[in-house]
Amino acid sequence: MTAPLPIREFDVQARSTDTFGRVLCNARDHHFIVDGPAYNGCPGEALTPPEAFLSSIAACGVELVQVIAREQQKSVGAVQLSVHGVVDRAKQARADVTTFTHVRLDFTIAGTSQENAAALVDGFRRR
Repeated sequence: MTAPLPIREFDVQARSTDTFGRVLCNARDHHFIVDGPAYNGCPGEALTPPEAFLSSIAACGVELVQVIAREQQKSVGAVQLSVHGVVDRAKQARADVTTFTHVRLDFTIAGTSQENAAALVDGFRRR
């Protein structure tokens, strides 16, 4: 019989600040600012919500490639992931939500073969 997979829970908070469109976020003991984009009349100086979202995907991808490589006892060097997202408001699947209409992930994995790198990226996609 297979052991049940652990449940992982995460808590983050966000609150408005005295500056319109500037949000104070925190996770555990870490605090950071997220700004609404300038095109919404917000400061746009700090990361915007779409940038923070795509950054989390990039961080997850880099971390999981390293974890999968370690699990599979494969050697890798530096891992880099560039994420490009597009929101085309004219091409939304539904009128009641805004979603990314295109997201591209470009991995660069040093210190391993093309075949191993492709297998590690496939492992990331499966998780």
